[in-house]
Amino acid sequence: MQSLSLKVFNTGGCVMERRNCNNNYYYYCNNNKRKCNIIVACSSPSSSSSSSSSSEKKNGEKNQTLSAYISSSQTYALLKQKMEVAAKSEDYKEAARIRDSMRSFEEEEPVLRLRTLMKDAIKNEKFEDAARYRDELKLIAPYSLLKCSSDTTTLGVRVQVRSVYIESRSRPSKGQYFYAYRIRITNNSERPVQLLRRHWVITDGNGKVENVWGIGVIGEQPVILPNTGFEYSSACPLSTPSGRMEGEFEMKHTDKLGSPSFNVAIAPFSLCIIGEESDTM
Repeated sequence: MQSLSLKVFNTGGCVMERRNCNNNYYYYCNNNKRKCNIIVACSSPSSSSSSSSSSEKKNGEKNQTLSAYISSSQTYALLKQKMEVAAKSEDYKEAARIRDSMRSFEEEEPVLRLRTLMKDAIKNEKFEDAARYRDELKLIAPYSLLKCSSDTTTLGVRVQVRSVYIESRSRPSKGQYFYAYRIRITNNSERPVQLLRRHWVITDGNGKVENVWGIGVIGEQPVILPNTGFEYSSACPLSTPSGRMEGEFEMKHTDKLGSPSFNVAIAPFSLCIIGEESDTM
């Protein structure tokens, strides 16, 4: 039989229980008054279970760890939202209690813990340990190694992106997560360029991919002169608490008639409510 270790977080009317099964962690909210349960099931190994192929087993383990990561991310989002509501209603005692619960969560949540261990291992030049922590992160949280920002240059055109989770427009209990992102485009070339079209590739936490095409950005097709820039903000709703975005801008030089268009890359960046990077553009 597989033993279970339990960790309970009291968040005021909602008990968060943490279970360890096959080295994976699961959280659920159990509110007896509302009869609301968010449960990620974990099946224990049994000698009577039928054997499966190695590929099916690997896929099952991957789906299980992914479900665990999504569940813990959802729990964290709910805690953040509850704290925000308590603070706005000036219930500071409740807000402080939820804050302490979040700190306990952050200390023991597997993704945050592994990221901290990997960072410390790199700092201490323990690269073999860092590689092991990285591989574990890749398994349980495919997007956790991405930052919430990206920076890349194509043909002298630099694109910087920064994303942020918007709690006030998100509804974790309904599977609705809202992210805003700000983009800075800097023309470091010697020729003026015009942004014609955009193409986004959005991948949610379950691996579902959506392609989005559009004319210009925020209703404009800006011309960006040499050594100048253009900034804008937009948003992306998501049905999972983590994901990633990447894409490209189609541009053309405007100093010569008939110049062919070219694509400027937008490097991948994460949409994630847990462990956002604190750096700014």
